[in-house]
Amino acid sequence: MTLRHLRIFVEVARTGKMSAAAQNCYISQPTVSQAIRELEEHYRVRLFERLSKKLFITPEGKTLFSYAVRTLEQYKLLEDAMSGMEKGTSLRLGATVTVGTCLLPGIINDLNRKIHTLSQYTYVGNTRTIEEMLLKSQLDIGIVEGIVESPELISIPVARDYLVLAAAPDHPISRMPQVHISQLRDYNFVLREAGSGTRKLFTDYMTRVNIPLHIICEAGCPDAIKRIVLYNQCLTAISVRLVESELKNGSLRIYLNKENAWDRSFYLVYHKDKFVTEPMLALRDILKQYEEPWLPEPDNIGYITEG
Repeated sequence: MTLRHLRIFVEVARTGKMSAAAQNCYISQPTVSQAIRELEEHYRVRLFERLSKKLFITPEGKTLFSYAVRTLEQYKLLEDAMSGMEKGTSLRLGATVTVGTCLLPGIINDLNRKIHTLSQYTYVGNTRTIEEMLLKSQLDIGIVEGIVESPELISIPVARDYLVLAAAPDHPISRMPQVHISQLRDYNFVLREAGSGTRKLFTDYMTRVNIPLHIICEAGCPDAIKRIVLYNQCLTAISVRLVESELKNGSLRIYLNKENAWDRSFYLVYHKDKFVTEPMLALRDILKQYEEPWLPEPDNIGYITEG
C-alpha cells in the first residue's frame, strides 16, 4: 500500500466513479481498478459495492477514507514544511474582507521590506472561506475577524477592533445622540454576506437581545456597503477601522455599543501541525503595530443602549 493507492482511492470515493477518478489522477481506468483491488486485497475488506454499474462506498471504505484524507493532508504538511525550511521566503496569506481592506496593503508592504526575497500569494475572503483554505493547506496563515470553529486551527488575538452602527447624516437616527437597541427594528439594514465574521457578531448579538433585523441588501465589499448607507437610507454594522475617512469628512455618523458588546479581535490563524516559517514569524511581529484601532473624535459619535 502506497500514497499513490490512497490518492486514487480518495478520488474514487469523492467522485463515486472510476472514470472520473482516472481523469482527475491522469491515469487509465484499468489502473484505477487495479489500485482499488490491491487496497482491498491488502486490507482484506471490500471498499466499494458495485450495484447496477454504480459504486457505493462500504462502512470499511468510509473508515479508510477518513484516515486516507488525514494521511494525505499530513504528507502535504510535511512537504510544505520541508520546502519552507529550504526556501524560507514564501508565504500564502489569507485575510478576511475587513482585514484585507483596512490593514492588508500596509502589512504586505511591511513584509516585503522585512524580507526582500519574499514570494507572496494573498487571498481575501470571509472568515469561513479562510478557515476552509487553511484546513486544506491552501494557505499558510490567515488574519481573520471572525471566530474559527475548527479545533485543528490555532487562533491568536493580535489586534483590537470593534463594530459601530453607521448611518448617513440625513438618516432619522442621526438626530439622536442615544438610541435604544429596540429602535433598530424600525430601520433597513445592509450587511455583509453569510460567513462573514462581522455579520455573525452583529446578527448573533441582535438575536440575543431579541431584535429582528430587516436586511434589504447583502454585500461582500465594504465600499459598496458604505455607499448604500449614504444613498439608500440604510444602517450597517461595520468595523470602526473601515470608516475612518468618512468620520473625518463628516459623511457618516456612528454609534458605539455602550456595553462594549461589539468589541472583538483580529486573529492570526494557522494549522496546529503547520511548520512555522520565518515569514510567518515576521508577520506576527508586524501585526504588533496594528494592535489598536483609530479612535474617532467624540463629536460624531452616538451610543446604542440596552437598558
